[in-house]
Amino acid sequence: MSLKPFLKVRQQVSTIGRDKEQEKVVKGLGLRGPGSVVVVANTPSFRGMVKKVIHLLQVDEVDSDKK
Repeated sequence: MSLKPFLKVRQQVSTIGRDKEQEKVVKGLGLRGPGSVVVVANTPSFRGMVKKVIHLLQVDEVDSDKK
């Protein structure tokens, strides 16, 4: 089983009222608010960031960096 090279990450919930650490992780992923979408590399560092705030996101594995 091979992993796809990119993750498509969509922010679904606002960070208002969340811990500052969670806000920093969401900002570090490049997300700007609910509905924003970024495509990031499927690396252990990005997967770890996603795991910390998975309750705020929708994540899909994709083959290319195209949306």
